Amino acid sequence: MPKNIGIDLGTTNSCISYLEGREALIVPNPEGARVIPTVIAQTHEKKRIFGNAAKRQAITNSRNTIWGIKRLIGRKFNSPEVREISKRVGYDLVEAANGDIKIKMGDSLYSTEEISGMFLGYLKGIAENYLGEALGDTVITVPAFFNDAQRQATKVAGEIAGLNITRIINEPTAALIAYGQKIKKNGLYAVYDLGGGTFDISIVEVNGDIYKVVSTLGDTFLGGSDFDAQICDWIFHEVERETTVDLRDSRDVVQRVIQIAEKAKIELSFDQETLISIPYLHHFNDGTNYHFQKKLTRSHLESFTMDYIERTQELIRTSLNDIQVKPEQIERVVLVGGQSRMPLIFAKMSAFFGKPPDIQINPEEAVAQGAALQSEIIRGKVRDLLLLDVTPLSLGVETKGDSFTRIIERNSTIPTKKSMIFTTITDNQTTVKIHVLQGERSTASGNKSLGFFNLVGIPQSLRGIPQIDVTFEIDANGIVRVSAQDKATGLTQSMKIQPASGLSPEEIEKIVEDAKKYEEQDRNELRLVRDKLQLKEEWETVKFYYQRYIEKLSPHDGAEIDALISRCEEALKGDDMALLETLLKKMKNYRNVINSILTSEFSK
Repeated sequence: MPKNIGIDLGTTNSCISYLEGREALIVPNPEGARVIPTVIAQTHEKKRIFGNAAKRQAITNSRNTIWGIKRLIGRKFNSPEVREISKRVGYDLVEAANGDIKIKMGDSLYSTEEISGMFLGYLKGIAENYLGEALGDTVITVPAFFNDAQRQATKVAGEIAGLNITRIINEPTAALIAYGQKIKKNGLYAVYDLGGGTFDISIVEVNGDIYKVVSTLGDTFLGGSDFDAQICDWIFHEVERETTVDLRDSRDVVQRVIQIAEKAKIELSFDQETLISIPYLHHFNDGTNYHFQKKLTRSHLESFTMDYIERTQELIRTSLNDIQVKPEQIERVVLVGGQSRMPLIFAKMSAFFGKPPDIQINPEEAVAQGAALQSEIIRGKVRDLLLLDVTPLSLGVETKGDSFTRIIERNSTIPTKKSMIFTTITDNQTTVKIHVLQGERSTASGNKSLGFFNLVGIPQSLRGIPQIDVTFEIDANGIVRVSAQDKATGLTQSMKIQPASGLSPEEIEKIVEDAKKYEEQDRNELRLVRDKLQLKEEWETVKFYYQRYIEKLSPHDGAEIDALISRCEEALKGDDMALLETLLKKMKNYRNVINSILTSEFSK
C-alpha cells in the first residue's frame, strides 16, 4: 500500500513526515536537511530550483527568488498586508485584472497557488525519491486562523502539485496529535504556534482518545519574519546614522540583510550576544567601501520584538476568555514553530501559565508529524484517536443596512451545517442577492467577502412573505459551501467558495498539466543531487585511505584509483548524470578493494 504523508507547508521552512509503524518519521531532503526552506527560484539559465539551493542564490538573484508565499496566498493585491510584504521581498508583485496577486518570476506571471503548487511538487518528488514509491494520500496543514479563501487556495496548490489531498487541518491541532502518545492525562491543553509568518493559539480538550478544539485564535501576519524585519530595521538605521545613506531601496541589499538578520536571531537563541558583520555593504562614489560590523545583544533583540510577544499574549487571553478558562486551568502548554525557540517566549509562557511549556518534540517537526498521523487516521490505520476541530471565524451573510448576520459562530466544531430563514426587503422582489462573508465585525463591509450568488425566480409578493432558507456547510477541511432555497417553489442556488485567485476548474487543470512537464525535470534534479552527494562521500573516503595505503595497492589498482579520483573531482563540478552514476559504481568497487586492505591491516 502506498505511503501516506503529512506536509507542514511553512512560511519560512516546510517539513514532510510519514508513518513507520506507530512512529511519525521525517523525510529529509537529498542534502539530509529535515526542514526545507520554502523558497523557489528561476536561475539566469531559466532553470527552476528549490529549497536550500534556491535560498543560497537569493542575494544575487533576488528578483527571481520567491519566498514568503504563504503570507500572500488567498489575499488580494490591495490589502495592507500585501503592501507590507512588497517592501521586504526582492521579486515583483503585480495586480491582476480581478484584483488578485500575480508574482513575476522570469518572464512569466504566476498566481500564488501556482507558486505554492510548484513547491509542493518539489516536496512530493523528495518524498517519492526517499520512500522509493508513489505516494498515497496527503494531509496538508494550514494556520488555524486561515480564512476560507486561504484554505481553498492551499488545496488548489496541492492539486496543482498532483497530490491527493484528503484533508486540510490546522497546524496547532496537528502538533497536538503528534504529542498524542506523550499525553497521559485528560484536560485542557494549549498549543502556542509561532512560525515564520503566522501565529495561532488553540485550546484543545483531551478526553481519552478524543481531541476537541474548543477555542482558536490567531494572526496570519505575525511570525518570525517580523522578528527578522526588526533586526533589519536596526541595521539600516545604524547604517544611516553612520553614513547618512538609506539602503532600504536596494532590493539586493535588503535580501542580503534579511538573511544576515535571520542568522543573528537564531544565534541569539543560544548566545547572549552576536557579532553582525556585513562586508562591502555599500560602495561610495569616491571608491571607498562601507563594512557593517556591530554587536547585537539578546536583550536588545527582546526590546525590539516585545510588542510581538505581547500581541501573542493578548490573543491567548482572548482565546481563554472566550471559553471562560483561567491560565492555571491549562494542563500543559505545547510550543510549536521555529520562532517559539526564542528564550523570552519560553520565559513569558512559563510565567503566564504558571508552568514551563512542553518542547519534547522538535517545534519545527511536530506539525508535519501530526499531519502524517492524521493521514493514517483517515485511512483507518490509526484508530485510537478522534479529532474534532473548529472553524476559526464566523460565517454569515450581509443583511439590510450593512449588517452582518452570523449563521455559523466561530469556534463551532467542524464539520458542521446550519441554516437560517431570511426574506425579501421590497415588494414584488423576484431576486435575492446572497453576499457571503467571514469575520467578526458587526458590519458587513468590515468582514472578508467570500463571494456572491443570486437566487432568482421568487414569485412576486409583498415584502417579508417569501421564506428563503440559507444554509452554510463547512467540511472537515474547513472549506465552505453555501446554498439558498425559496421554500415556496423549491428553487435552489448554491456556491462553493471560489479560491481567491479566481482560478476556474479548467484553468487549474491546465496548470496541473503544465506542472507535469516539470515533474521529470524536478525528479532528475533530485537524482542529480543525491548522486553527487553519494559520489562525493565515496570520493572523499577512497581518497583519504588511498593516500595512506597506496603502497598496499597493486600498481594497476593504484593507477586506476588515482585516475578515478581525478575524474570524480571534475565530474562533481558538472551535471552529467550518466557519468556520475558510472563513476559512483566504479568508486564503490574500489571502496571494496580498500576495505579488504583495511580488514587485513586491522586483523594483524
